[in-house]
Amino acid sequence: MRNKDFELLAPAGNLEIFKGVIESGADAVYVGGSMFGARAYANNFTEDELLEAIDFAHLRGVKVYLTVNTLIKNSEFSKLYDYLLPYYKRGLDAVIVQDIGVVKAIHEYFPSLEIHTSTQMTVTGADGVRFLSQFGVTRVVMAREVSLAEMKRIHEETGMELEAFVHGALCYSYSGQCLFSSILGGRSGNRGRCAQPCRLPYTVEGKKDEYILSLKDMCGIKALDKLHDAGVYSLKIEGRMKQLEYACGVVKYYRSYIDSMKPVTDADYDRIKALGNRCGFTDRYYFDHNGSDMVTYVKPNFVSNAAEPSPEKRKLSIEGELVLREGEPGSLTVKRGDVTYKASIEPVSAALKAPLDKKAAIDRINKTGDTDFEFSHIKAQIGENVFVPNGALNKLRRDAISGLCDKLLKKYYRNDARYADMSRLTALPEHVVKSDAAHDEAINDYTTICSCITRAQLDTLIGYDCFDVFYLDFDMYDRKTLIQQFADDVQSLTKRNKKVYLMLPTIFRADSSDYFVSIAKELDKVSFEGFVVKNYEELYLTENLFTGKKVILDHNMYTFNDVSKSAFFEHGVSGDTVPLELNSKEIMHRNNIGSQMIVYGYYPLMTTANCVHKNTKGCDKKQKLIYLKDRYNKSFAVCNNCKECYNTIYNSLPTMLTKNISKLKEAGIRSFRYSFTIETPKQIKAVMDDKVAEYTNGHYKRGVE
Repeated sequence: MRNKDFELLAPAGNLEIFKGVIESGADAVYVGGSMFGARAYANNFTEDELLEAIDFAHLRGVKVYLTVNTLIKNSEFSKLYDYLLPYYKRGLDAVIVQDIGVVKAIHEYFPSLEIHTSTQMTVTGADGVRFLSQFGVTRVVMAREVSLAEMKRIHEETGMELEAFVHGALCYSYSGQCLFSSILGGRSGNRGRCAQPCRLPYTVEGKKDEYILSLKDMCGIKALDKLHDAGVYSLKIEGRMKQLEYACGVVKYYRSYIDSMKPVTDADYDRIKALGNRCGFTDRYYFDHNGSDMVTYVKPNFVSNAAEPSPEKRKLSIEGELVLREGEPGSLTVKRGDVTYKASIEPVSAALKAPLDKKAAIDRINKTGDTDFEFSHIKAQIGENVFVPNGALNKLRRDAISGLCDKLLKKYYRNDARYADMSRLTALPEHVVKSDAAHDEAINDYTTICSCITRAQLDTLIGYDCFDVFYLDFDMYDRKTLIQQFADDVQSLTKRNKKVYLMLPTIFRADSSDYFVSIAKELDKVSFEGFVVKNYEELYLTENLFTGKKVILDHNMYTFNDVSKSAFFEHGVSGDTVPLELNSKEIMHRNNIGSQMIVYGYYPLMTTANCVHKNTKGCDKKQKLIYLKDRYNKSFAVCNNCKECYNTIYNSLPTMLTKNISKLKEAGIRSFRYSFTIETPKQIKAVMDDKVAEYTNGHYKRGVE
């Protein structure tokens, strides 16, 4: 008997694998269609294949989830409705989503479709779950870095259904916080086209060809009891680009141990490893924040040494009752569970020669061929002197099985889709529009912003009168003295008629959240303008703990489309930052009311739980820069944020768009930000004097596919 405390969720890259993982024991399968999926290079399903897959799964009591887990551009958004409509009507069980605008639209368009937030949303705490639940989200897929203890707390505090990765490849970066592939090669992970630069070698601290950004594969089969105790419901296997033998084999072993909940034998663990791994397995994130034993350090080839036999197709058992009496319509009643269907043919005639043989008639009905069904038992009431042609018996069987199939599937079909008006989906709150209209009446009403992350940078920047607004990073301050230090900086800057925002961390795990809540009342007394937020946890907390403080979204709270922007602004956001992957044409055709643009800065390529400093030199809790050098001799600075325990890897060159400000003003942008991160005071002066020797235009010209 299957363990109903868990859902075993399997990947499928094509219809053969889809059917195979179901036969191997999956409770649900996630797939990608022809659009909007985070595996753009996989053999994704055509519409006909996916409709067939949905029916195949539902006949077996298995659920189907569709990945719609990329960021969607304005030019694409109108295609979303027509793309999802046939699957919704057919009974698609859920969508897996990254883009908050897509969440909003699906909630409006398709009222009975479950919404599962993707791991690309980087949800790491209960407050992120609380924010997303306001949009009708029914399940949250945890960031892979979240521990079992954190999952347990999230589940207990929110009651949300949680899904956790249990097996397969691990990204080095927090999912959704990686621009490495995008910035270096134009292949965006946020758009399903990651080129996996994390799997390449780097020189670090003088050591050549170290695979310092490559993690081993995940295997959580030894922690099933602990996952259960943590309140996790769905166990997700990674691998929509894996082969049939791998997918089916992994599902088979997990199915066995989920149902028995027995300790995993060493022999079975080795068999699972033989199905495929990169330099071994790890389940470290379940128990620790990071660890050097998670890293491959050597070339991470995916090694597979076993060929599990493909599962045999098992037909669905049905019962039948055949009635053939002279002068009465012939009938075949078929039954599965509590669902029955009766098919009929014209009245049965008397035999002119040899009467119909009972065994031959039953054998004919038993020939279910390539259908999904087989008879476990057939009752037959056949008159002594009747005749029915083989063709009529074949038709009777086909009609009965087809009718039963339709009846079994009918309960999944839907006809309640609503078409939402795009103008309503993209509308911004009235007060935001009015504020923008007031700006239109002003002359040269533009704002210049600077953000900084160190005291030395602030000491330098405070001398420049050109900046109207300062974003001061949370990491600049010691926790014990944050309130006083921040208040002093606010006072110093407001005396110079500058506005001040507190810029919160990129990652906000439980410890950070607890500390932030503990200082909220005192922090609220400081007369600063508001917050710059970088995740859903911070967005929920700032809106609920503070009164009168503005909230600005940083670039990684993605407003790729106007629906996303509307969704955020409806929840009290005052402004947003243009995503770093949009090009000039896309910026020109987005709603830029309340938007700011980063016109200078080293773009963050990755935000990671694992620490390059710790994994190469040991953890001394001292913040410093370490440099990675790639095969083209480009150096990438890695900054360790020890207070919140994450790394940021920055691009080798800064992006400089100051020459494009006049064009950006034409697009309706009124706020321009200089983002200082790894610069020394001397380098800041070079930026302000327009003497940066080498820089890039980022994605301003090329954008991403």
